[in-house]
Amino acid sequence: MDKIRCVVCGNHHPERFQVRHRKPNFFVVECLDCTFHFIPPSFRKGVDYTKYKYADVAAEVAKADVWLKVRRNLLRYRLIRKYRRSGTIYDIGCGFGHFLLTGKQLGYDVSGVEMSRANASYVRDMLGIRIDEGDFLAVKEGVQYDVLTLWDVLEHVDGADRVMEKAGRMIKPGGMLFIQVPQIDSCLASLLKGKWWAMGLDHVNYFSSRTVDLLLDRYGFEIQKIVSSIELKNILVYVLLPKIRRRRKRPPMTAAVRQREFNRITRKPMWMRRMMVLVHNAVYTCLSLLGIGDEMIVVARKRSSL
Repeated sequence: MDKIRCVVCGNHHPERFQVRHRKPNFFVVECLDCTFHFIPPSFRKGVDYTKYKYADVAAEVAKADVWLKVRRNLLRYRLIRKYRRSGTIYDIGCGFGHFLLTGKQLGYDVSGVEMSRANASYVRDMLGIRIDEGDFLAVKEGVQYDVLTLWDVLEHVDGADRVMEKAGRMIKPGGMLFIQVPQIDSCLASLLKGKWWAMGLDHVNYFSSRTVDLLLDRYGFEIQKIVSSIELKNILVYVLLPKIRRRRKRPPMTAAVRQREFNRITRKPMWMRRMMVLVHNAVYTCLSLLGIGDEMIVVARKRSSL
């Protein structure tokens, strides 16, 4: 608990935190002032996001079906286009860039930032999209955007409050913020508790609908909508395939192997891929409407004046 601090409410008194989940190499605490759950930063000194994805993973991603990647991200733009049908988008932690590629195809002016060298090289060299490489907190300011997005990013950063403070300066008044994060009070997380698959050392923050609202409100954002979400691909490659591998007594899956297996499963004729997309979108939409998921998509608007 040494030098512990809650990024949501600022609480820094060790006696105002309680351990909720114990794991072999870390524990998750709850702030008793605001109920925010997180892993104390002292456990994460060895986590290096500049090497979050290695060249072997990028090589497998380069072999993946870009058409499928774009179709997955169209679901995100279906939501975004309800609030902004055009304009500038800046994606924080853009990964392999397929969200930006989809936006470019839809006519948005897209850019972003990515810390992983392998990811950033893929976005620039394979997709031809301009992005900043490095830490978002080090990105030069001066430009404001219509839309900022953080897809599965905010759970990874120790300074989530500093990220939101800077994001607030980089969005135009009235601009939109879209965040996807694991949700500690979701249906599946509440059911699985300490066995929840999203609970790992590379995820430091576990927001609830209440604590994400408290954080965003501090930095001038007003939540418009919260949508339940579940990444069906992640359940396949992080839950189902590893279980099958363990039963067959095969070595644990690396990130490159996960991507290779997904490529193998999805390397089908176009009519089958179209059917996969239809089934995926129908299942995803149905589960979202029923509130069955383990993540949330948060839609927030920057206030015109504070």
